[in-house]
Amino acid sequence: MTPLSVRKVFQGIADRRQMFRMFDRHAQRPNPSPDDAHLYRGEWFEVGQPEHNYMFEILPPLWMRGDAFAMREYLTGSITSVFFALTVDNNLRFFHAYCDLSDRASSERMRTAIAERESRPVKAMTREERLEHIWSSTHDDYRGYAGERFSKHLWGKRTVLFYGGQRGTVLKLLDQLTDTEILAKLPVHLRYLPDAIAA
Repeated sequence: MTPLSVRKVFQGIADRRQMFRMFDRHAQRPNPSPDDAHLYRGEWFEVGQPEHNYMFEILPPLWMRGDAFAMREYLTGSITSVFFALTVDNNLRFFHAYCDLSDRASSERMRTAIAERESRPVKAMTREERLEHIWSSTHDDYRGYAGERFSKHLWGKRTVLFYGGQRGTVLKLLDQLTDTEILAKLPVHLRYLPDAIAA
């Protein structure tokens, strides 16, 4: 899997349960290793103020810079959680992101990317955001990674179970879901948002 460099992985405001679940969206990956930083680097999603404050109070932050703080514990390699409190369209909003602290400018680039994405005048989602939301919101029992049932060159790609009507439940590659299948997997309130052009 080669994720995009910066990507929104959940549409809406994650509650505490969702937030903790998304902290390790790739926990089931085959052959986990310390070199898996690329899976997490650049992922971000919105949280509520109570979740933001809760994370601030867990441990003293690694650093604080104005409207952001970094968690002291690293997820993998030099990747850690950075929480932002950003004013977007005159509203104070809160975000979690995975930044690579070996790159000193990564948190500032992330702040800019989130602000640009959330300042769009019309709510919209790219195809990639729709797929990431499906992955984030699908229970672990219904998502996984391609293995021996797939061609060897597809091993390790993300999969989801999909109800295929008369065919029953089928295992499909996440990135090969059709537009109709994507709509069926999204919650009703997200199905008909306009398509956004990826930046």
